[in-house]
Amino acid sequence: MKTITSSKLVKFLFLLPVALTTSTMIAQEEEEAAKFTINGSIDAYFRTNFNGLNKSQEIVGGDEASFIPAAPATSFANDPGFAIGMANIILGYENDKIGFVADLVFGPRGEDAVFLSEPSTNIVNQLYAYYKINDALKFTLGNWNTFLGYEVISPAANFNYSTSYMFSYGPFSHTGIKADFSFDDNWTGMLAVMNPTDYTEFNPIGKYTFGGLLGYSNASGSAFLNLIYGEQSLSDDALFQIDLTTGWDLTETFYLGFNTTYQDTEGVGFYGAALYPQIALSDSFGLGLRAEYFKELEDGGPVYGADVRSLDFTLTGSYAVGGLIIKPELRLDSISEDVFLDQDLQATDNLSSFVLAAIYAF
Repeated sequence: MKTITSSKLVKFLFLLPVALTTSTMIAQEEEEAAKFTINGSIDAYFRTNFNGLNKSQEIVGGDEASFIPAAPATSFANDPGFAIGMANIILGYENDKIGFVADLVFGPRGEDAVFLSEPSTNIVNQLYAYYKINDALKFTLGNWNTFLGYEVISPAANFNYSTSYMFSYGPFSHTGIKADFSFDDNWTGMLAVMNPTDYTEFNPIGKYTFGGLLGYSNASGSAFLNLIYGEQSLSDDALFQIDLTTGWDLTETFYLGFNTTYQDTEGVGFYGAALYPQIALSDSFGLGLRAEYFKELEDGGPVYGADVRSLDFTLTGSYAVGGLIIKPELRLDSISEDVFLDQDLQATDNLSSFVLAAIYAF
């Protein structure tokens, strides 16, 4: 009986279709694993005061002129009348191991968010690349928004449209390198070496800030203990800030968030706390309150002055239809000093205001 033998050529011709099919399947799987995304938001608003000026008032004293603000001394949503916030475009790419984020902002809110970047019209809000060593360790290099605090720069990610004192005078962004750790399904951590806070393009003073966090999360909510420490200028005074941020779904319709923080630079700084109760009244409408206490330190503070106390009560409605979110908001700021002017140009310690915001997230 004749023996059938296979030459190397026959084997090659037989295996070639199998190899091509296998490589095509692997390539398709890799393409499916990799993901390129484009998302972001735009926002605009109307703002008016009930018991105060609706424009900044110039006060002349000596050779200099100063301005009494027509809004709380917090970040964003401070312009009178009809105003714009920002357009935000976020480009992202990720697969199992690597990825990047390029977060671009245009408009007044965006410019305020990157206020220490050069030039002042810089549009980069975040710009970083990352590499996942494994499921437990990821390294990130670049510029990212701060991990401290309850609120964020993007209005689409906050329940309240206007922002708190604690958010406004904490850091906005960091540039550096960080390592994120996943200890198990619930516990996470992070260590970072960064430029002085909000110097996002480069390091102008050759000094560095250290950051870290410890987090716990489950299906009902999360809690994060955050801190930063480092010199922020050419002086030897180091900034220290510790911050606790937490939020939990207490029922299917009621959520309670909490943030407390303390910041000190050689006796100058602040501390505060805020509650964020939120209730879902329907699938499309909810109400949320921010009740904030903010105290500037006796040696000095960044807002209204040394040893000044501020209370902020902000009630916000949120109505969502598709990607559009409408937010009517009532806000009362009560200060321990007369820092505002009423409509008769008399100094007063409180300001009540109304904001109607429209946000479209995509």
